[in-house]
Amino acid sequence: MSGRVFGSPMFLGFDHLEQMLERASKGASDGYPPYNIEQMAPNKLRITLAVAGFRMDDLQITQEDNQLVIRGRQVEDAEERVFLHRGIASRQFQKAFVLAEGIEIGGAWLDNGLLHIDLFRPQPEVRVKRIEIMQAGQKAHPVNGAAALKPRSARVLHTVDEREGN
Repeated sequence: MSGRVFGSPMFLGFDHLEQMLERASKGASDGYPPYNIEQMAPNKLRITLAVAGFRMDDLQITQEDNQLVIRGRQVEDAEERVFLHRGIASRQFQKAFVLAEGIEIGGAWLDNGLLHIDLFRPQPEVRVKRIEIMQAGQKAHPVNGAAALKPRSARVLHTVDEREGN
């Protein structure tokens, strides 16, 4: 058996999900900076990262396809400082979160050393698509030509009034 999550033949076209899961598992090993994920409403999430010591100019948030990527890079002060003890490290980080299809970024703000990022999922429209069943021997149209399919003409049923025959 392979290590694939969606190895069953019943899961068609889920290769991209496996790739996302692999990327997410690689990024989960580094615990810096610590973060919280809160559900604010049924369709709203908030990611909060503890980024004490970082200024807004030191932080960058990008959405790269279906990934939310947060990068932090502190610039060393130009002036020469002599530390008797240096326990606060200026370290850079990159934290990536895999976003589900349809998730949108609502905004981000920095407050008291905490970086907050709001995410939301708009309510999807319900889509119903009727699939026509063809007669045996009819030529099936390719998927790209599916828009060219024309529905069969409606059949008109004539009712027979028993009084008409008399």
